[in-house]
Amino acid sequence: MTADEASAEFHEFFERHHAELARLARLLTGEADAADDLAADAMVALWHRWDKVRSADHPLAYARGTVANLARGRIRGAVREKRRVLLFWSRHPERTDDPDVAAVLDVRAALARLPFRKRSCVVLRHAFDLSEKETALALGISVGTVKSQTSKGMADLQGLLGPRAAGRLTGSRSR
Repeated sequence: MTADEASAEFHEFFERHHAELARLARLLTGEADAADDLAADAMVALWHRWDKVRSADHPLAYARGTVANLARGRIRGAVREKRRVLLFWSRHPERTDDPDVAAVLDVRAALARLPFRKRSCVVLRHAFDLSEKETALALGISVGTVKSQTSKGMADLQGLLGPRAAGRLTGSRSR
């Protein structure tokens, strides 16, 4: 394949999947501004490995995994930064209020409270409507792990949002 053909093929892949990858990044991080940056960073990484990506059995799964890994890194960095800030301000202890219960009703806030793997499984399975196998491929985990993490994540969301709201996420009705 010539460089021009590879470039054209990548451009087509970019046009077809960039918006979806940005949406995935937004749901994983909860940050709209970071989503486009993460999707762009993922596309740059994919371009650098385009020969490997294009020959993969599931290039889109590879791309989703790249976005998930970049999102995980961003979240970890944010957690480290938050710890540094808290350490800095710990010299002046202040009273903190209870969490805003109304904010928990927002799906994004509830998703942000889930551990990363549960959140990834729930988002890929229910927001992106991927099969268990496709989710496992994207995250580099077993189908059994996808099943258990999705189930536990949905149970956690149900606890945060209530059964009726959690049922709306999956398109099912609660009884």
